[in-house]
Amino acid sequence: MLEELKKRVYEANMELPSRGLVTYTWGNVSEIDVATGFFVIKPSGVEYEKLTPGKMVVVDLNGKIIEGQYKPSSDTPTHLELYKEYRNKGIQGIVHTHSPWATQWAQAGRSIPSYGTTHADYFYGEIPCVRALSETEINSSYEKNTGLVIIETLKSRKPTEIPGVLCTHHGPFTWGKDAAEAVHNAVVIEEVAKMAYYTEQINPRIRPIPQTLMDKHYLRKHGENAYYGQ
Repeated sequence: MLEELKKRVYEANMELPSRGLVTYTWGNVSEIDVATGFFVIKPSGVEYEKLTPGKMVVVDLNGKIIEGQYKPSSDTPTHLELYKEYRNKGIQGIVHTHSPWATQWAQAGRSIPSYGTTHADYFYGEIPCVRALSETEINSSYEKNTGLVIIETLKSRKPTEIPGVLCTHHGPFTWGKDAAEAVHNAVVIEEVAKMAYYTEQINPRIRPIPQTLMDKHYLRKHGENAYYGQ
């Protein structure tokens, strides 16, 4: 079932360690097949060196395992909530990592300000750090509530304009039109987090990028009249 999708999700998962975004098993990638409503995700706790396309797990939007010999990622309920909300709004691939620079901002409970054009090429404004979960939310359906608090944070935003967030005390989630783009955005959020940290060290009084310049860089790449690329 969904053999091509399993292969794509496997390849996307394998890109995480090759890009330096995960240590041991600290990450996962999924992609949804909108036609069936099934998504493919990494198995829980399986080392990357031991992964194969055949070990990917197929799950439906009720959280039921449709195919697979392993348990799906423990973050599956988070992916599930995001797909339920956004699968028809441009989110068809999702990545979670504990990449060090982005995770430092998440642990600090800080959104990443947009300080320059690198950030503005991908994110239309700051990268939000979602509110901390309550004790009740943590103790009841923690992973599901992680997805719901991400949705709450994006309520007034377009998820395609902000293709990732930081979960307080936890780490980044990113997304895209497929698994490959979600991984691309995971790489970007890590680099932007590092740049923002050093920018604040060099100039503690730095202000966010001017709106006009942010508009220019974001819209020339993603706007209605975009002209970046071939």
